[in-house]
Amino acid sequence: MVLIDLLGRRWVLRILWELRGETPLTFRALQGACGGISPSVLNARLADLRETGIAEHRDEEGYALTPMGRELLDKLMPLTDWAERWEQALENRE
Repeated sequence: MVLIDLLGRRWVLRILWELRGETPLTFRALQGACGGISPSVLNARLADLRETGIAEHRDEEGYALTPMGRELLDKLMPLTDWAERWEQALENRE
């Protein structure tokens, strides 16, 4: 239930998605990639993700997923595939 609570918080899934690349993102780059997130909310969500061991801050490099965070993202990727098929099915119904 703790994971569901964390993933259900506003912006968490978007932050995970934006951190999916191999290159860490600075705070400003991550904020720009998320588009529309306030600095205070981004700070709070990054604190949540760091506290739970899903993301880390690498001094000069920026924010990145930890190995556990990468594993979580790998587990979520099938949902992306399903969502794309679902979108197509909805469009075909119209």
